[in-house]
Formats: sequence, structure tokens, C-alpha cells
Amino acid sequence: MSRLGTETAFEVLAKARALEAKGRDIVHLEIGEPDFDTPPSVVSAGVAALERGETHYTPSAGVIELRDAIAAYLGARRGLSIDPTQVVVTPGAKPIMFYALLALLDAGDEAIYPDPGFPIYASMIDFAGARGVPLPLRERDDFEPDLDELRHLVTDRTKVIVLNSPHNPTGGMLSDEAIREIARHARERDLWVLSDEIYGELVYDGTHRSIMLEEGMAERTILLDGFSKTFAMTGWRLGYGVFPRTLVEPITKLVTNSVSCTATFVQRAGAAALTTRPPEVDRMLAEFRERRDAIVRGLNEVAGVTCRVPHGAFYVFPNVAGLGLRSSADVADRLLNEAGVAALAGTCFGAQGEGYLRLSYANSLPNLEKAISRIAAWSLRLAPLPTGR
Repeated sequence: MSRLGTETAFEVLAKARALEAKGRDIVHLEIGEPDFDTPPSVVSAGVAALERGETHYTPSAGVIELRDAIAAYLGARRGLSIDPTQVVVTPGAKPIMFYALLALLDAGDEAIYPDPGFPIYASMIDFAGARGVPLPLRERDDFEPDLDELRHLVTDRTKVIVLNSPHNPTGGMLSDEAIREIARHARERDLWVLSDEIYGELVYDGTHRSIMLEEGMAERTILLDGFSKTFAMTGWRLGYGVFPRTLVEPITKLVTNSVSCTATFVQRAGAAALTTRPPEVDRMLAEFRERRDAIVRGLNEVAGVTCRVPHGAFYVFPNVAGLGLRSSADVADRLLNEAGVAALAGTCFGAQGEGYLRLSYANSLPNLEKAISRIAAWSLRLAPLPTGR
């Protein structure tokens, strides 16, 4: 158990709630969760399933109607040719991560993952007994990987490359050129790719392209996705993976041995979300775009802070090194306690996150404006660091 990490967002949330219990007003920018409710038509589909008595076990891989809907949706939205039998449904998307890495990695193997990146990648690689190898993502490269560096990180022990585009925490996206080169390298070195596309529908600049579209990659890629972000269904716990045929049976066994199956009424709600794509989804995306532009503009007006424009997801990753504090963790802690703004230190996502914060703009525009105002006022009150030790 000592090999398991955690998500600091929930720890910061707990600290923020404790301050609120003492009467403090806190603006929450720490949690990566849409602040919108699940579309009413999706809720109705789940309720109708409950009223029909759909409260029993399903096949471990999911009901066929949802697997059909997922295959059709990915075909229509991302141009992927998928057989529904390749789809495995799980309670949330994290199990896909966990099951894939457990199935593919043995002790002594290596897996490459983005740094900064979602912290559960490294946690699950370690738990599987393998060695995690961080792939730096740098601001000067618009948070895209250096492909020469990636080639040098691959060894004879490398089994898996983890990709995430659009990316948490930076909001960056892989270019078509990067996807082609990573795919070519995966084919040449016989590597598996775990492609986390949970933010694939939340794109503001350009278009999302799955690495599964590249020649020969459908046979070596696990596509991870879910309903939490696109359809504002975080609490429903519904995710899925698309697997090469050779992995479907072992992954399904892991589902059977761990959670048995995903709740039936939740799967019915998910099928409704995909087959109807409620209009609230596009309205949410338009609102996120407006918020993104506002928070980037506001942050770039704060002394000591610079912020690139993210291309997808709902996070900004501002550079706060110019504030002159000791660490990103110090900045995040002081922002919470002194300015009433809950944010995450960039180092919550890996060593390359030093000098940065992650702020979620999944909050209302008035709250984002309040947060920017507080950050700006707080930055002007900062005392410079002493020059001596």
C-alpha cells in the first residue's frame, strides 16, 4: 500500500472546507469537476431505468446497448472503427487505467508517463511493480513532449507509454506531428500506448485526434474515456476503455474480480447521453471557452504571473515563479490561507510542475473574477524573499 499515491486536489478541498467551516469565503479552483448539473434528459434516463427495476447485475464488460452506443459515438465523433466487443465499461475511468497497467506491466518493466501529469499514472505504475519514467512537458514547447527526449527514455524494459491529450494539468494538446511520431516509435519498439482521452470533447483550439487512428495503433492502444467531464457526470461513476481484442478477456476478468459490474441504471443514463448528445453539452463547452479567455487574461495582468492559453480541458497552468516565493506549494498554501483561493501546486503533478499552479476554471465567471481580483491584490502584498540564507 505504501506504493499508492493520491490526488492532492481532495486534500486541498478538505483544507478549504475546514476554513469555510470557520467562516472564511473560499473560491474553489482546485477540483477538476464541471460545476454544471448532469443534463436533465440523462438524469431522466437513469431514473426511468430505476423505475423499470433495472437494479440487478449486468455482464461485467457492460450492457450491450451502452457498448454499441460507445462504438457508434467514437466512430461519429473521432472517426474510429470499433467493434462493441472491444469496449469494457467500468465505474469511472480510473479502473481502466488501473486494469490496463496491471495487465501489461510486470516487476522490472518500465512505463513512460507525462510530467506534469495526472498523479494516478505514477501511482498505478508503481503499484503494478513497474518503474515509472517521467517524460517532461515544458512550457517552452507548449507542454508538448520533446520527441528526441522520448526516444532516449525508451529502453528494452519499456512496455507502455501513457498519453493524455487534452492534458491535465496544462490544457495542452498533442499536435498531429507528435502523434504520428509517437505512433511510429511505438510500432518500432513494440510498445503499448495508454491514451487517456477523458477531455477529448473539451477542445477550444484545433481538433482532438486519437492515436488509435494511426497505422497499426489500434492493435497496441488502450483508449480511456468516460462521462464525467463531457456530460458533467462525475458522481455517476461511469467510464470505459477500448481494448485490442487480446486484452478484452483479461481486462473483463479484472472487472469481475474487483467490482463485478457497473450499475445498470448508470449505464442506461450513459447510453442516453451518447445517443442524444444533449444541447447542454455544447452550451457547457461555450461557457468553458469564455471562462478560459477571462482567467488567462486576468492572470496575465497579475504581477509576477504569466499564463499560456490552454487548448483543451478546463485548467490553466500559470507560471508563478515571478512571485519570488520558495516553491509552488508555498504559493498554493499562501493563496488559500491569505487570499481565500484554493489552487493546486504544480508539483502535485510531478517535479516538472515546480514554478506553476493548476487552477480549474470549472467555476462561474463571477467566482473566477473574484479569484483573479484576490490573487492580484495578494501578489501586491507579498514581501520579497531575503537575499541571504
